[in-house]
Amino acid sequence: MRICVIGAGYVGLVSAACFAEMGNSVICVERDAARVARLARGEAPIYEPGLEPLLKAHLASGQLRFTEQLAAGIALAEIVFIAVGTPSGEDGSADLSHVLAVADDLGASLQRACIVVDKSTVPVGTGERVAQRINAGLLRRAKQCKVTVASNPEFLKEGSAIDDFMRPDRVIIGCDDPASAEVLRRLYAPFLRNHERLLCMSLRAAEFSKYAANAFLATKISFINEMAGLCARLDVDIEEVRRGIGSDKRIGTHFIYAGCGYGGSCFPKDVRALIRTAEQEGIEPGILRAVEARNALQKTLLFQALREHFSGYLQGRVVALWGLAFKPGTDDLREAPSLVLLDALLAAGVSVQACDPVAIGAVAERYPQALDSGQLRLSESPYAVVEGADALVLITEWKQFRQPDFQRVRALMRMPVLFDGRNIYDAKQLAELGYLYRGIGRPALGHCKVRAA
Repeated sequence: MRICVIGAGYVGLVSAACFAEMGNSVICVERDAARVARLARGEAPIYEPGLEPLLKAHLASGQLRFTEQLAAGIALAEIVFIAVGTPSGEDGSADLSHVLAVADDLGASLQRACIVVDKSTVPVGTGERVAQRINAGLLRRAKQCKVTVASNPEFLKEGSAIDDFMRPDRVIIGCDDPASAEVLRRLYAPFLRNHERLLCMSLRAAEFSKYAANAFLATKISFINEMAGLCARLDVDIEEVRRGIGSDKRIGTHFIYAGCGYGGSCFPKDVRALIRTAEQEGIEPGILRAVEARNALQKTLLFQALREHFSGYLQGRVVALWGLAFKPGTDDLREAPSLVLLDALLAAGVSVQACDPVAIGAVAERYPQALDSGQLRLSESPYAVVEGADALVLITEWKQFRQPDFQRVRALMRMPVLFDGRNIYDAKQLAELGYLYRGIGRPALGHCKVRAA
């Protein structure tokens, strides 16, 4: 099929590359000239495993092209995907200015019938607004061509987005026109050969499903984090509790890992947007407010634990951080728990030595003064950053941090104190190696005498 994807951000690039992989002819429209130039060379502007090889392969095959010109992108398109950003507005609602601007541009430019699909995460009713904008533009031009608007929310996880797209656990099509829904079903058929999990529903239901899914997953995370806080007071190990409740099929094992909070581009933004939607409808979103509040609190726990360990005297201490991105497999720092901890440590006069496999550049851009002063040091080596450290904090559970040489780490540290923000380590083993171990919702194990800074 002939496809146009508008927006070369995370969702747009992954979608364009994967549609091209299945033999479709794809043009991706992006207004940023510098980004288009990079993409035309096969350079991915974001870190996502497997994305750059796909871009290079299908640029070479001619199945994928990039352009700044909307008219060129939509000239022959049967399906046009809108994949532009919907960031949080000042009041927490989704900012639809980019989506609606695209709708206006389409109304002013479309020359043929097509299906316009909202791939962006948008509130209920956005599809109808997009259709109105497009049709108003067509009417002004006295252009007679049928345009159907549909919703096809993405369910991609950063770090595994290519696999998620190529082998989806479900594809949701929200479309009130049966013929257009059938076209979209055929588009996705190659991705669903091993299991038919395409769900057709109304346009509004599809829009809401995306928000409901992310809000529910965020709720699971906040719930287990709240239970971890209670476990910490009752001398109970949340990891044992997690295994106990996760074996119940009604609960399951996913998203019930206690940690230092969730971040990223989706959960925080979508929870806020759903709260705002509820407020606009006169509904009190008590559960969603609690989810957001719990997560904000969770991001402060590691700093509180460090301050408690050092009896409030953090000035002059050296703290090593393992992991800065909001999750493994990405360089994305949006709403990352690491930023809350970094800000607090730097404000308290702590010298921070941090390691991340791919997010160092983004952190360097965010903290230029701390880098210039030497208060913040960045490295790709987990062993370099622990040298002389008074404490080590695990924030992002990258694979290279899962089984390090803990005897080597202990020898390099000034004090063998480890704060495990993701509960990935064996507390008893570390205590036997001479560490003081502290996790999230887990009893502290081991001993370490605090030395003067």
